[in-house]
This record gives sequence, C-alpha cells and structure tokens, in this order.
Amino acid sequence: MTVSDLPALNASLNALASLFLLAGYVFVRQRKIGAHRACMLGALATSALFLTSYLIYHYNVGSRPFTGTGSIRLVYFAILISHVLLAIAIVPMVLVTVSRALTRRFDRHRRIARITWPLWMYVSVTGVIVYVMLYRM
Repeated sequence: MTVSDLPALNASLNALASLFLLAGYVFVRQRKIGAHRACMLGALATSALFLTSYLIYHYNVGSRPFTGTGSIRLVYFAILISHVLLAIAIVPMVLVTVSRALTRRFDRHRRIARITWPLWMYVSVTGVIVYVMLYRM
C-alpha cells in the first residue's frame, strides 16, 4: 500500500463506520445493548483509523483541488464545508458520549448521543461522498 491508496482506504473506513453506526442504532432500538456497544466501539475504532490515515495522507500529499465546474462545484463545496465543520465538532462530542457510556452514566449518555449520532453519521456518509466527488468524478 502506498500513500496514493489512502484516499480509497479512508472512504472505505468512513463507509464501515457508517455501517457500524447504523447497526449500533438498530441494536439500541432493539435493546440489544451488548451488540450496540460492540458496534459503537467498532465505529470509534474505525473512525480513529480513518483519522490517522487521513492525517498521514495529507501530511505527505497536501490537498487535492476539486476540478468540477458549474453547479456541481457549489454542491461539492456545500457538502465539503458542512462535512469539515461537523468533523471538527464531532470529535469531542464522540469522546464525551463514549465516556459517559463507559462510566455508566446512561442518562447523560442518552442525552448527548441523540445529538452525536446523527452528526457522526452525517460526517461519515459525507466523507464517502467527498471522496467520490474528488477522486472519482
């Protein structure tokens, strides 16, 4: 694997994190708490691997300009800007949410998880969309 392979790996990790998040949501709604916990820790580990790989790639390569023109350019930047801002915000939110679950403060965990989960899902899904728009269009 070379540095040029990392964007595809990053998109795959984001997609896997999305699947873990979706499964974790389904499991908690079904009150399968052990499965929920496993999925959410899987999403955390996958997202941490993504962040590591993302930083390695951008340290070595820098940024890649979007070459699309016309209205797709506006769509791309709208998605990218919301993705980046929420990606920055989601890191401490995830850490607090996971911390509250691991310390068994479930009432406080539930309150923040209702905000954290959809934002984390959005960041994971839009990460894949940004990859497709940047490297596959």
